[in-house]
Parts: sequence; C-alpha cells; structure tokens
Amino acid sequence: MPSHQPWYHNNITRSKAEDLLSKAARDGSFLIRDSESVQGAYALCVLYQNCVYTYRILPNEDKKLSVQASEGVPIRFFAMLPELVEAYYNPNMGLVTHLQYPVQREEEVEEEPEPNSHPPQLPPRNFMADAKESESKTSEQATKSLSDMYLMRLQHIDLSTLSEEHQMAVQEYVRTSIFLDAEQAQNGNPNLPGLKKLITAVCKNLNSEISRILPALELFHRTLDQQLSPGIGPKQILADSGQSVSYRLEQLTKLLYSIEEKVQAPHAKSSVFEAVGYDGGHRKSLIPIVSFEVKQESLGISTKMVLKVDVESGKLYFKKSKDGPEDKYYVHNKILQLVKSQKMHAKLVIVLETEKEKILRKEFVFDDTKKREGFCQLLQQMKTKHSEKPEPDMITVFVGTWNMGNAGPPSNIDSWFHCKGLGKTRDDTADHIPHDVYVIGTQEDPLSDREWSDTLKNVLRKITNISFKQVAIHTLWSIRIIVLAKPEHENRISHVFSDSVKTGIANTLGNKGAVGVSFMFNGTSFGFVNSHLTSGSEKKIRRNQNYVNILRFLNLGDKKLNPFDITHRFTHLLWLGDLNYRVELPSSEAENIVTKIKQQQYQELLSKDQLSIEKNEGKVFLHFEEEEITFPPTYRFERDTREKYAYTKAKATGTKYNLPSWCDRVLRKSYPLVHVVCQAYGCTNDIMTSDHSPVFASFEVGVASQFVSKQDLNSAPQGGIQIMNCVAILLTKSKTRFFIEFHSSCLEKTVKTSEGENTEQCDRSIKVWFGNKVELTPIISDPEYLLDQHILICVKSTDCDESYGEGCVALRAAQFCYRDFQITLTHHGEKTGTLTGGIQLRTSEFKPTEKLYDFIKIERDDAAPSKGKGGDKSSVAQAHDISNPSYMGVSFKSGGATDRGWSYSMAPKNVPGGAQGGRESKKPSYDLSIRSPTAMNYTASEDEKLSEMLDNPLYGSMVKSHGQAKDQGHPQPDILTPTPDGDCDRPPLPMPRNRSFTSSENRAQPQLPISLYPPGHKKPVVPSRSDGGLVQNRPPLPSKSRPEPQAPKPRDYRDTSEFPGKQRVPTRPGPLLPNKDTHPEFPKTGRPVN
Repeated sequence: MPSHQPWYHNNITRSKAEDLLSKAARDGSFLIRDSESVQGAYALCVLYQNCVYTYRILPNEDKKLSVQASEGVPIRFFAMLPELVEAYYNPNMGLVTHLQYPVQREEEVEEEPEPNSHPPQLPPRNFMADAKESESKTSEQATKSLSDMYLMRLQHIDLSTLSEEHQMAVQEYVRTSIFLDAEQAQNGNPNLPGLKKLITAVCKNLNSEISRILPALELFHRTLDQQLSPGIGPKQILADSGQSVSYRLEQLTKLLYSIEEKVQAPHAKSSVFEAVGYDGGHRKSLIPIVSFEVKQESLGISTKMVLKVDVESGKLYFKKSKDGPEDKYYVHNKILQLVKSQKMHAKLVIVLETEKEKILRKEFVFDDTKKREGFCQLLQQMKTKHSEKPEPDMITVFVGTWNMGNAGPPSNIDSWFHCKGLGKTRDDTADHIPHDVYVIGTQEDPLSDREWSDTLKNVLRKITNISFKQVAIHTLWSIRIIVLAKPEHENRISHVFSDSVKTGIANTLGNKGAVGVSFMFNGTSFGFVNSHLTSGSEKKIRRNQNYVNILRFLNLGDKKLNPFDITHRFTHLLWLGDLNYRVELPSSEAENIVTKIKQQQYQELLSKDQLSIEKNEGKVFLHFEEEEITFPPTYRFERDTREKYAYTKAKATGTKYNLPSWCDRVLRKSYPLVHVVCQAYGCTNDIMTSDHSPVFASFEVGVASQFVSKQDLNSAPQGGIQIMNCVAILLTKSKTRFFIEFHSSCLEKTVKTSEGENTEQCDRSIKVWFGNKVELTPIISDPEYLLDQHILICVKSTDCDESYGEGCVALRAAQFCYRDFQITLTHHGEKTGTLTGGIQLRTSEFKPTEKLYDFIKIERDDAAPSKGKGGDKSSVAQAHDISNPSYMGVSFKSGGATDRGWSYSMAPKNVPGGAQGGRESKKPSYDLSIRSPTAMNYTASEDEKLSEMLDNPLYGSMVKSHGQAKDQGHPQPDILTPTPDGDCDRPPLPMPRNRSFTSSENRAQPQLPISLYPPGHKKPVVPSRSDGGLVQNRPPLPSKSRPEPQAPKPRDYRDTSEFPGKQRVPTRPGPLLPNKDTHPEFPKTGRPVN
C-alpha cells in the first residue's frame, strides 16, 4: 500500500510539498502526494536545479496508473505506485530528471493519550459483542446470560407500583424476547418486535385514551385557526389509531404546544379574541413593555424623560415621569430612524414623522451605552414584528460554546442564552427578545443527543415562550453541535448538511476534531463549525494543523463549489469551540497571571494569546474576525466556583501547568459588504459544573430573500456583470498556464476565462494577466437581486486543474459605477497571492428597497446638526453623514485595522456632469468607513496614493474616527486589545518558495466559453461614461443652500462607469459597448499594473 512507502505523503498540500523538497535541496529528490483536483489521482513532485516539477499520475478505466510526462515518451502503465516509482528511478523516462532521493514524511509528535481519548460510553445496545467474546459460548448460553442479568436487575427494583399485568409483561420480555431484539439491532434492523409487543401491552389503556382525547384537541385547534377542512375530523384521527404509541404521543404533545402558542402568541388577538372585542391590554405579552429613563437636551437645558417601548402594540411613548401620563406616542411606521452618536456613546437621535409629514429629530442621553443598545434592539424588534415585508431581511443568531468537562449541566443555565455574565453582554431590557437561530457547540459532553436537545428546548421554551424547532444535530464522540430555529423559519431553512472530521491521535480518534452544520436561510448560506483542538500549551503547531485538516476535509455546503474550502462556501461562517490556544507565558508567571485577571488587566495577557499571535501571522484563521475580548480567561477553573483558577495538575510525569487561558472562542468570516454586527461576546459566571465557563456571542445578520422579481422577465432588459483587467500575483513559480473560474448561484453556469499570460517577478512570484473583459450572464437581471450576490473566483492551472487561490467579490461594490477591487487569494487557509481587477454591473434603473438593518445608523462626529425641526421626509437618510459601518464589514479595535482580504477603490473626486457638480467639488473628502453601501457615494482625497491600495481603504478612516469608541456598558480603561509588535494590519507575506513546474506537456486544452482580448494587448479597456450618470446619487447639499427640487434624470447603470484615481477619462457619448476593443495610451489608475 502507498501509505507504507516513505515517499508517499498522503494528502499534504502543494505548498507543503514544495517546502519539503526545498529542504531536501538535492536534484532528484521526490515525493508523491494526492491530487487536489482528481479523486484517486496522484501528483509526482520532483526537485531539479532548485525548481519543483509536478507530474500528474492518473488512473485509467482499468485502474492502471500512468505518468503524464514529456511528449514522445511512450506511456507506460503500472498496477501499483511502488512499481511506478521503481521504473522511474531509471533515466530517460520523460521526467526532467530520474528519481533518486525519496523525501520522507515528517514525523508527527506523538501525543500522550488523554483521559477522555476513548469513545464515550454508550448505553448497552450491542449485546452480541459480549456474546462473541468466547467462541465456545453458544447463543443459548448468551441468551440465558443476558436474560439473567436483566432479571437480576429487576429483583433490585421496587415493582410494587406496577400492576400485576405490567409486571408479568416486563418479566416475560426479559426472559424470552430481549435477546431477539438485540440480535435484530445488531443486524441493523430497526424493527424490534418484542419491544413493540411490550409497549403495546403496557400502553393499551393509554392508546385508547389518546384516541378519546385527540379528536377534542384537534377540534379546538382548528377552531383557533378559524378554518375547517371537511376532509379532516375525528373519524380520520380514530382511523390512525393503529400508529405507534410513541408517534401518537408526539402528535399529542405537538398539538398541545401548538394550542398553547396560539392562545399566548401575539397574533392570537386576531384569531381568538378579536370576535369578542378584546384589545389585548391585559394579555401576557411575549415581550413586556419596557421603560427607559433618559435626558433630553433642548436649548441647552437637560430635562428628564421616560421612553416606554411597547413592542407588541408597535408604539413608542414619551412621558415626563415614570408614573405620569403618556404625553405622546408614535406608531412604529412613524419612527423613521435611530442615529447613534459616536462621540457620546449614550446619546441617541430618534427621527420621527409628525402628523403633518414633517421630520422631527429628538435627542436623548441614556444612562449608559448598554441601555441605549437595549433600546435600539427593542425598537428594531418592533419594526421587525410589524413589518409588512413577507420575508425578513435581518435575523439574530446566538452562538454558544461550552466544554462541559464530562459533567451534566446545572439546573439553571438561563444566563448563557440571555448573554449575561462578563464581557460584552446584553442589557436586561433585551432579555425577552428571542434570537431567530440558536447554535450551541459542546465538547466533553456526557449527554445523549436526545437529552441535550430536550434540555435546550426546555430552557428556550422557559425564557422565550417559544417551542424551537431542531434544524440539525451532529455528534463526534463527545463533540456536539445543535441548531435550533424559531418555528416560523422552518420553511425558510433548507439544504441542511452536517459532517465531522477526526483530528485525534493519528487523525483517527474522535476525542479531538470538529463537527459542522450548514444550511440556507432563504438566499443566504450559513456554516457553523464546532471544534475541539489538541490540548497543551506546547502543542500550538499541532493545533494549527488540526485547523487546516478541518478546513480541508469538513464537507459542508454546496457540493458544486468543490474547488473552494469552507471559508469561501458560505455568506457567513462561524467557528466556535474549545480551540485550546493558551496564554504563552512561563509557568512561573502563574500567580502574576491570576493577579492581572483579578485586576481586569487583560492587555498583557492577550498580547501573549497564542491564537491572536498565530492569526496575526497568517498561520490560522486567515481573514477571520473576533470581537474584542473583554472577559477573563474561561479555563481552567476549580469546579463549583469561578473565584479560583486550578492551573496545576498532578500527573505521573510531574506537575503539569494549565495557565488561565482564553481556550473557548467564537470567530466569524463573512463575504464582503454584508451586514453583520456582534451584539454580545462574553462568558457566564454562574455556571460552574465544568472547569470551563460557557461562552456566548450574539450576531445581527442581514439575509437575502428567495427573490421574486417585480419586473416582467420577458420585457426586462438582459443584465450583465463585467469583470475586467484581472491581474493575479501568485506566490509560486509554476510554469503551467492559469485560467480563472467564476462561480455564483446568480450565474447560469460556471464561467472560465482563457489562459492568462505569465510574467516572472523578481520576488520569486509570478504575475498573470487575464485579458481585458469577461461578461457574466446572471439568471435574474433585477438589480435588487444582483446587489445581494457575490462572485467566487478561483485561479486554476490548466495542466492539473488544481486551485492556486480563491477569493470573493461583492456585486454591491459596483452598485453605482465601475469599481476596482483587490482580493487576497487563499488556498487551504494559506495566502497564495492577490488578484486585482474591476467590476461593473449592466442593469436597469431601480429604487433600492430599504433594509431593516438601515433603520439604525451611526452619526459622524463632525456632522453638522440640523437647524430647525422641519424637513422633507425623503431627506431623512441624507440630512447627516450617517451610516451603518458594520454593513460595510468594517469594525474597529484599538491598535489598528483588521485585514479582511478584500478592498474596493474609491471613486474619483471630480465626477463630470450633474446639476450639483459645481458645489460638490468643494466638499471635503468623504470618510468611506461611515457610509452605507446602500448609498455608496465614494470619493477620495486628492493626495491619495496608489500604494495605499495594498492596504484595505475601508478601514483606515474607521481607526481614526472610532479608535476610542468601545461599545460597552461600563468603562474599562485597563482592558485594551493588545497591539503586537510591527504592523499587524498587513498580513505577513509568506517566505518565497522554490520554483515549481507542472510539466504535463501533452495536456488537453480546456473548453473556453469566454472570448478574451489577445494577450498581446497589455493596456486595460476604458469603458465609456455617460453625462450626469451620478447626479441622482450625490450627497445632498446643506439644507440652507439646497436648490428647489428638480425631476432627477433617469439613471442607466449600463451607461455608467467610474475609475478610481486622479486621472479621469474624457466623457464620451453613447452607451458602454461591452465588446469594443478600445486600448487607451495611458494605464488605468487605482492599482498600478506593471
């Protein structure tokens, strides 16, 4: 078998193979690895003159193996890999040099078995295993032994509470039928006739009772629904009495829950109580009325007021005192916007519409930031509840991770799901707001799937009055993930997949590893991974490898996206679990660490956090994000207390130190330009059965609906997506040719470009020019649909069809005009290069639908306040420079920006044409970090340098404007995110590798459905511009100088294009000609193309 050969390296990556060969440093060194593109194929990697040559080994129909070598060399077939390798030790076989020195596999450091490195003990089901321990034991003896064991157990149980009939039935089953049922289970037969007979006998009266009760409950249930179906009635239920008792009990339980929900739920008013004129005033609400004491600033005078939020009725009351009468109230549709102040974290502006359709701005100051956040969440919940939209465009997701320490949970774990404890927590006023989706990951979980699922459902039912539906559950040994969702979302969730990967000793034990679940929520894909990585402070490298193996082999999401790993398959990927990264300090510092924790001085400890260090160096979780940690280390506590860390453990080899560390984490990675906000990230401090504390995180996430176009598909113009001027810089010296694949659910099919033109660079990388323009045809041309879509990009080699890097581009970036983009290419979690280019949409004019997550904005510190109360309703969003920065995928942390792996250039400052052009040119440069993509009017300052494109321009300004902002409910002057040495904002460049050559000369050319410009044309295409194309989307003039309203000029996205940079293309009349072969004499600016 190949696995026993020293030169066979199994499924190592291409880059790892190059590294191993470069260390060998001898011509003729070789190894064989699995092919990344063809299942069952191999790749032969040979070192010659400091270059790596790669040859494909492919099986034919008869499973015979052959090497794709140089032309003119006869093809030879081999039955086994060792036979093939032996033959190619001979010279003149078509390789660059004959094989000489096999490169052996790196020996993995053997891990010492942990106490929990054995599969969890399951209830005794496989009775046949005991029966087969001795070959001499006959089946009759096994039957007698099994029966005797359970009869003995029955003797130690008090059966006096059972009727004589039931006692006899149970004893008869143990004596005569239990072994037969065990044999059925051993053979995989789910039918257990003996057990079925026993349950039928014991539940005889229960069955008849169900038949008597069920019709009455069904009748009452249909009465609440106010719909009568003539074909459904008591007779049908009685006819179903032959079904199993367990099924009928489940049916009965569901019916009781449904009736309870219909009577208690808010919409019951219209179905149950409306007929008798009940107004619901004394009805128990799902979300109770909440009051907030605030201060209102008016003419320099501060006045105390009370804001009362009634989510159920959809009203916001203004009161002068808590017990006084309501002065005035506004209905939900008259509350237009909430504007948070950056400068004062407790300040909020409420934009209201008066009875005369005038705009009123009221400024309030809350007691603290948490109160303001709780108020905003309640108002947002009110808008959601009373929205007229058929589908939600925003949901909330709870993510929890807990290493249970092989101990059952305590009786009360409510604080975990309320996001209460330490760190960034939710305010008490938000306790009754349920999340839409709950994702819970556990490690060292001793419970069964059913026990844990029932426990979680009961807790959520108690704190939310909602019976959540189980979407999926998956368990690997004692690692488990479960997803629960509101019943109303049951039909919105589809394409559910789950999988697991073992990373224990030799990657064969499941005590360490990961479980994952993925699904679609309408048009948005979600992936969740719960992992338990290798423990031990010194095993950081092993943990890194665990991460890579999980990333490569966890099989979730759309199977059509085969070239992409799970970091690119989902709109939102959340990774949780006991990652086991430690604080890397000597054990002698244990007492000092505990002292700093008690003083809440986390900065120095976080600067030594292994995960943060490895992540900043690009070794793991590349482009993942984590909310700032403001809670103490969650490991390792003494059980039954949170006051003392147990950082020593006595072992046979001596004392082992487990320094307090942030082992339990939640990270996320999302597509560019999507809305996602972390509302909470912390740990509980009252759940103490384990040596770990549970960790919670809460996210507000924008979702796309299953789109139904409002346009007539027959008359609507055909839209298009143009991607042009693509240039890749790949961190390899392969002599193969490359092409690009474009994948997206919005495309009719996967699109491939023609081969690019390679140029070797002096820094040992390779530059590939892919022509001028590619036209992609979407399945739906409606711009509202397209703006929610993303294009996945994969750079592949033509020889071996293996990926050299993947990335993602958001169509929203080109909402108003042409945009330059730069994305980091990654493969198997490692940076492999960059790709630059431009994107433009060709579609019809449309008015964007307001999203619920645009209801809350953030006001610029330097925004000029509006004078006077009045205003035009249409100017609410434009009156100030406000936006939702999280919608842009922008966050801020002390210490610098976060590299997301993508950037979009800003538009030129001086845009030709437009009624407001003269005034607009005097406006100072616009801070991109605080403008929502729903109004993407990007401008750049005159002195912007092209070299800044190497960094992400979306983050620079956010650091300046938000650097001191901390959205916490209490001041924490000593809790700061550490700033590692050096520039942590820029991802580190990998060390140059040896040149790699893929030498398959007799390769077949791929089909080229896309016609590109000849590679000889090096100048990029310059699309045309239309006059005044951006007038409608310019930022407004100040209110005093705003001209009289004019009918806006219709906007045609097909005729609009913008170039970032200082050099502007002269205006040309006429629409953009997609296939016009135009080559200007100057290069397009934004990113220099050499």
